[in-house]
Amino acid sequence: MRKNFFLFVLAAPLSMWSCTASSTENTEVMTDQEIVKLVQNNDVNAVAQALKAGAKVQATDSDQRSLLLIATVRSQIEMAKLLVKHGADVNQQALNLDSAFLYAGATGQTELVKLYLDHGARFDVFNRYNGTALIPACERGHVETVRLLANTKDFPIDHINRLQWTGLMEAVVLGDGSVKFQQIVQILKEAGADLSIPDRDGITALQHAKAKGYKEIEQILKI
Repeated sequence: MRKNFFLFVLAAPLSMWSCTASSTENTEVMTDQEIVKLVQNNDVNAVAQALKAGAKVQATDSDQRSLLLIATVRSQIEMAKLLVKHGADVNQQALNLDSAFLYAGATGQTELVKLYLDHGARFDVFNRYNGTALIPACERGHVETVRLLANTKDFPIDHINRLQWTGLMEAVVLGDGSVKFQQIVQILKEAGADLSIPDRDGITALQHAKAKGYKEIEQILKI
C-alpha cells in the first residue's frame, strides 16, 4: 500500500501541471493582427470573446487605425458600440490623423457621432486639415450631423481650419446652394455661428453667396 501511495504522490504534480498548461494554452491572448481581422469581418461575437480573453481594444492596423476607427469606416454600429463599451478611445488618431469621432462627423454617421460624444469625444483633436468633425460635415451636406454638433455644448462652431475656413464658409463655398446647404447655414446661424468671419482673402460667407447666386442662402445670412 505504501508503494502505491508513493506513486500517487509522484504522479499528482504531473497531472496538475498538465491541467494548468492546457488551461493557459486555451486562453492564449489574440494578436493585434487577428483582432483587426475580426473587426474587418464585423464578427461582433468573436471580438467580444477576444476582448474578454484579454485582447487589446486599442489594437491598430498597419496605418495605426484603431479598431474603433476601422469599425467606423465600415459603418459597423454594433461593433462600435461593443468597442466603446470595452473602453475604446474615440479620439485615438491614425497616421492620417483620422479618429473615430472625426471620421463619423465627416461622413455624416450621426448615430455614431452621438455615441462618441457620449463617450469622451474631444473638441481639440483635429484632422489633417486642422479641422473639427463639424467642418467636413458642413462641406458634404450632412444636415443632421451638423445639427447635432452645432447644438452640442462648448463645441467650437467657429473653428477655422488650415484653409482659413469655418464650417459656415465651407457650406457656402464648397456646397451647391441646394436645400440641404440652406438648412445647414440656417442651423449654424441659429446656433450662434459668427457670420462675419471672412476667408483668407477677407471675403465673407455672405459675399460668396452673392457671387455664386445662392439667393436663399444670401437671404439667410442677411437677416
